[in-house]
Formats: sequence, structure tokens, C-alpha cells
Amino acid sequence: MGTRSLLNWRSLRWKIALLVAAACCGIALTVGLLVHHSTYERSMNEGAAKAHTALDTALTPGGRSGPDAVVRVPGEMPPELVRRVRTQGEAAVYDESKPYRPRMWAGKRLSDGRLVATWVDMTPDQLSRRALDRHMWKYSLAALAVVVPVSALAAELPNRRLRRVARTARRIASGDLDARTEAGGRAGDEITEISATVDSMADSLRDRLRGEQRFTADVAHELRTPLMGLVTSAELLPESEATDLVRDRVRVMRTLVEDLLEISRLDAGVERADLRPVALSDMVRDSLARTGLEATLTAGAAPGVVETDPRRLDRILANLLTNAHRHGGAPVEVTIEGTTVVVRDHGPGFPHSLLVEGPQRYPTAAAERGRGHGLGLTVASGQARVIGAALHFSNAADGGAVVTLRLPPTG
Repeated sequence: MGTRSLLNWRSLRWKIALLVAAACCGIALTVGLLVHHSTYERSMNEGAAKAHTALDTALTPGGRSGPDAVVRVPGEMPPELVRRVRTQGEAAVYDESKPYRPRMWAGKRLSDGRLVATWVDMTPDQLSRRALDRHMWKYSLAALAVVVPVSALAAELPNRRLRRVARTARRIASGDLDARTEAGGRAGDEITEISATVDSMADSLRDRLRGEQRFTADVAHELRTPLMGLVTSAELLPESEATDLVRDRVRVMRTLVEDLLEISRLDAGVERADLRPVALSDMVRDSLARTGLEATLTAGAAPGVVETDPRRLDRILANLLTNAHRHGGAPVEVTIEGTTVVVRDHGPGFPHSLLVEGPQRYPTAAAERGRGHGLGLTVASGQARVIGAALHFSNAADGGAVVTLRLPPTG
């Protein structure tokens, strides 16, 4: 687990920790308010009882005198106490007009209508309640400081399992259909269900893709035999404009079938490269000559020697040049720099979908039949993977498609 992942506040780890912290704060606040309110009510009740007891004691014959003795002048009593005593006959009022010396007053109306009152000091009680509040806040914060990191660490286990599922999904998306989450036999939670679903999806996708690959290979093999007869028959036709048209269409069909067979072998993973050192500039020049297509070749000052399969490299270059002439525009330029070959045309450039998704099969202009970029670029990409090369597609700033082929150097 890297530092960047640990500090990513958007991660599920910190969202769980934040949720736990919010729940703890809510519980602490609720309990604190309940304890504070309960303690305050008890304090008020006990203070009122003490004040009434003090007043009754002071009014009995021989009662004490002094600072807590009876107050008989209404002007020296709290106005709220005077109002409530005149209305109710007796009452108790908590007076906080002096913040650091609160008092609990108790008053009574005598039979002759006079008002009497006394008070008791509530300072110790106030200090006790404030100390209780401080302790609750302090220990709540201390508990929160422990709970948040512990919850973040506890969230790491499901986080790790989710990251494994995400890594597996990315591997499947990149073409590794044998990737699995390896969730194990545990059951009963949502992450295990997601992992099992991803594995099931990968199994289904792999089986379906292999079925389509087998079907493509079978169809190509079935077409090959009648096609060879068709090629032979076309060669025996008398020379005419119709014959030339038939021969051209037969050549196109033969190329298509050969491409299908080649793609089926690449998909099956049975292709193996026969690597050996090759002078890149000579190889490219010979490939250009074999295609018979117009292209400008520019070689750098120090053309490199690459370790590759000449037959497969020739196939890649031929497909790139054919694609540049068929779908791009003249002039077509081929540049060699070290162990890199760049093929560029001056046509409309590659569509955005190809730049994002890479070459797709079976091009068509009809939207209802799907979209693709032909078999040529698909074959070139597959052969590049076989020889350990990298094929990159882009568009030039001033227009035109650019294909960059990076080959591994010798050794």
C-alpha cells in the first residue's frame, strides 16, 4: 500500500473512517447532552430542596441568622422569584446573574401577605457540572482519536479485496481473459459476490471469445479449399475485362481468407517468432520494393540492427503501407530512426475510436453493421506483439495518420 493510496482522502478507507467518526460524534454528542441535561435537572432539584429547607429552618423559632438568613425585602430578591411567589405562594429560582457565584433562591408568601426568601450557594455544584462537561469532551475526543485510525485500518481488508477485484477487471479489459480474483471459499458478503461475478463474467467472456475464434478459423479453413479452386479457374478464363474483374475480386477474397487464418493463429497464441539480427534499413527498403507502392524512405544517420523475425516484420510493414495508401493520402513517408520505423500518410487521419481502442476488425461504413478498421492493422498489431515490438497509432498535427513501430534492439 503506497503513500499516495494511504493519503487519498477519496478512498473508501477514509470514507468509512469519516462515517465511523461521524457516528461516534453523534453518539458522544447525544450521550453528552443527555448526561448534561440529567445532571443539570438533578442539580436544580437538589438545590431547590436545599433552599426550601434553609428557608423553613430560618423561619422556625430560634432559626439561624447570617448571610443565608431570611430576606424580607422584595427589592433584594430576584424579580422572577417575586413574581412566582406572588402567583404560586412559594417557588424556587436559580439565579446566575453573578456567573461565578450562582445561587438557588427559595421564597414563600406568609399568611399576612409578606414575602420572605433565602438562598443557598450553588458554586460547588456549578464547578462539578463544568468539570463533568470537560471530562466528557476530553474523553470523547480521546476515544475519537483512537476509533478513527482503528476504523481506517479495519477498512483496509475490504479495501484490499476491492482493489484486487479492480485489478482483475483491468487485466480482463486489457485482454488477459485468464485473470481471476481468487476470492476463495468465503461467502456471505457483497465483495465476495462481486468477485464471483467478475470471475463468472471472465469465464463467460473467455468461452464466448474462444468460440468465436474457433468459428472464424473453421470458416476460413472451409473457405480455403473452394477458394483455391476458384483461383485456379479464374486463371484459366480467357483474357477480357470481365476476367480481370473476376481475378481482382478473387485476389481480394483470397487475401481476406488468409488474413482470417492469420488472425485465428494469432488469437490462439500458437505463433512463435524466429528471431535473428536484421539490418533495419535494408529490411524496410526491401519490403517497400516488394509492395510496389509509392513511398518516400528516409533513414537516420545511424540505422539500427534489430533482433526480429524478418517474415513477420515484412508482413507488418506491408500492411501499414497498404493501409496508408488505401485509407490515407499521398505522399506516404517512411522514416527510420535507430530501431523505430514511422509510417505517415497525408490523408484524413485515424478516427478517434481507433486511437482510443486500437484496431478493430471488419471495417464498414454502415452504422448498423458495426464499426472497425479492417484486418490489416489488426494483423499488424498481432504480429508486432509476437516479435516483441510496440505499435502506436496517432494523428499528425498538420493532418495525416502516423504509425510508429518500435522494435527491440539486438540483445
